[in-house]
Amino acid sequence: MAPFAGRLAAHAPERVLWGTDFPHPNISGDMPDDGVLVDFLGRIAPTEALRRRILVDYPTAVFGF
Repeated sequence: MAPFAGRLAAHAPERVLWGTDFPHPNISGDMPDDGVLVDFLGRIAPTEALRRRILVDYPTAVFGF
């Protein structure tokens, strides 16, 4: 999945929005390790600039923060 998501992020970072279902209300068994899930973003967006665009700039534009 990382190569596909990475290509999307590289191609159109202005349209990528990071999301999670934390606190995982629909899981009745073992909870996923959220640290691992967040660290996975480094594989999708390997540069600081790209992570900022996904985590800060685009959400700011979408939600008007």
